[in-house]
Amino acid sequence: MAPTGAYGTWPSPIDAALAASQDGRPEFIGTVGDEVWWTAPRPAEGGRRALVRRRTDGSEETALPAPWNVRSRVIEYGGQPWAGAVRSSGGPLVVFVHFADQRLYACEPDAAGAGAQPRPLTPVSAVGGGLRWVDPVIRLDRGEVWCVLEEFTGESPTDVRRVVAAVPLDGSAAGDRAAVRELSGGGHRFVTGPRLSPDGRRAAWLGWDHPRMPWDGSDVMLADVTDDGRFTGIRHFAGGPGESVAQVGWGADGRLLFASDRTGWWNLYRAEPDGTAVALCPRDEEFGGPLWKIGHTWFEPLDCGLIAVVHGAGATALGVLDPESGELVDAAGPWTEWASSLASDGSRVIGLAASPHSTFEIVELDTSTGHTRVIGSPHRDAVDPAYYPDARTRTFTGPGGREIHAHIHPPHSPDMTAPDGELPPFVVWAHGGPTSRTPLVLDLEIAYFTSRGIGVAEVNYGGSTGYGREYRNRLREQWGVVDVEDCAAVAGALADEGAADRARLAIRGGSAGGWTSAASLASAGVYACGTIMYPILDLTDWASEDGTHDFESQYLETLIGPIAEVPGRYLDRSPSQHADRISAPFLLLQGLDDVICPPAQCERFLALMAGRGVPHAYLTFEGEGHGFRKAGTMIRALEAELSLYAQTFGIERPEVPVLELDR
Repeated sequence: MAPTGAYGTWPSPIDAALAASQDGRPEFIGTVGDEVWWTAPRPAEGGRRALVRRRTDGSEETALPAPWNVRSRVIEYGGQPWAGAVRSSGGPLVVFVHFADQRLYACEPDAAGAGAQPRPLTPVSAVGGGLRWVDPVIRLDRGEVWCVLEEFTGESPTDVRRVVAAVPLDGSAAGDRAAVRELSGGGHRFVTGPRLSPDGRRAAWLGWDHPRMPWDGSDVMLADVTDDGRFTGIRHFAGGPGESVAQVGWGADGRLLFASDRTGWWNLYRAEPDGTAVALCPRDEEFGGPLWKIGHTWFEPLDCGLIAVVHGAGATALGVLDPESGELVDAAGPWTEWASSLASDGSRVIGLAASPHSTFEIVELDTSTGHTRVIGSPHRDAVDPAYYPDARTRTFTGPGGREIHAHIHPPHSPDMTAPDGELPPFVVWAHGGPTSRTPLVLDLEIAYFTSRGIGVAEVNYGGSTGYGREYRNRLREQWGVVDVEDCAAVAGALADEGAADRARLAIRGGSAGGWTSAASLASAGVYACGTIMYPILDLTDWASEDGTHDFESQYLETLIGPIAEVPGRYLDRSPSQHADRISAPFLLLQGLDDVICPPAQCERFLALMAGRGVPHAYLTFEGEGHGFRKAGTMIRALEAELSLYAQTFGIERPEVPVLELDR
């Protein structure tokens, strides 16, 4: 029999360093000829994103050594930062965005000597401003890269314009902004990169404007492409203020494809010759999602006319859709979650998949045989699976009888059991966004706690994606209410069931989840302590002209309401206005380079808490922005969080550095 130990005191092989080393996931998969490429996190290398190349013989290598960091800052959250093509010589040509200066570079990795070194394609611009690029498409026939250009025009973070643009591959724009051709004009505040029809004669892209976010409403734009590479006849085809289109593309037959939520669910549509649009597989499922990064892909047309799709409700699968019959066949395998990152070479489909027992890995589907296999698994076998969380998905009942979706991870260890009659501490995790979703996949940060005897409840509160527009719209003008209530309802239900210790409940979250955590401590009266990471704390300040970046600068118009009409609501909902209500200990974590949720919000909040006798700690991290990427940062943050819970819940953890709490 396993020895007995109090919850929270259990030994675990999953330390903070191991959890930090496995943080992040591969992203932005693509094919270059028969090779598969993707970006991958490197926490031990300053948090850079490396470009990884898998050759046809199965060998894997880092295509660009440090300090190259393949990551875009367009709309601050970035998007597809690279593209590849095979030159007539047979070698690969890769174009990518380097994070440090946000310039586009080109390189030919197999070329001899200096030819293999990255060379700039776009001009130098001011750090944090100037010119940025994302979602590139290489046009070898024209000697250009077509992509999104984001150009800052003034001092304010909202002084910015975005267009579809063409950058010469010969490097002539590296010192001359005028050499960049603008293709789409200034029809929208936000645009995605262009998708070209198979014959190259038409282009499609998405656009939207303030105050809408792309999941509120967006437009499908079409243009004819002239022989000299200009866009003419630019016109609107689908979408609008109340219809969100998540992705646009072209089938092998040259017909337009797009994922729209016009029925309340993101479904896949095809444009017919008469100008109408037909749903290819109408279901109460999502075939799209929130466009937080430019270039997300939920569908990928195949050369045979079939379409690879990521779809589901609350969880996602990879399927192959016959657009003529509507038949959808899912790929076999143990994965329960597929990310919005698909690529294809015409017959193979490459995706990013995970499960409760595996982190995200690169998976290949051979559509001719239906066979799937893992071709890239950066985190496999990092720890004995016996220490993985024993997770389950549940639906709880919230205020008014509304459904609340959550993933519950009870304490779990093969080595220890708790004393009879003891109830475990639990931490409620509120995801960011808030228009987002947390999937049920293996996360060693969660295992760090559950393997020590601390439960975790991930709550997909009302407003989360993956459950249709009606569920998503629950948060309209209700942010700080519905999210707080739903998290509290899950925590209370676990305590009522005898699955959690009511006196040892905590809440944690980052970004929008940090807001929910702070708002919960100021209003819910449910939690003994909380961890608040890079949060929004003052709505009025965040909604001001220089309060945050352009992409989310009017997000609160739907989450809270128009500030001109309900200014009092912005005050009433802000945790900074109710610091006097907070009595539970808390840990505040903040990156000093964060331009989305700037450190000034935390500093003003702490000034309001000063001298009130509430135990708290404030840890800041140089060189970190919105979300932590460096191994050292993540280790310090995770250990500090565990120390907060140990001190609050009365748990002995002598091996963890003690977090000094101020009052």
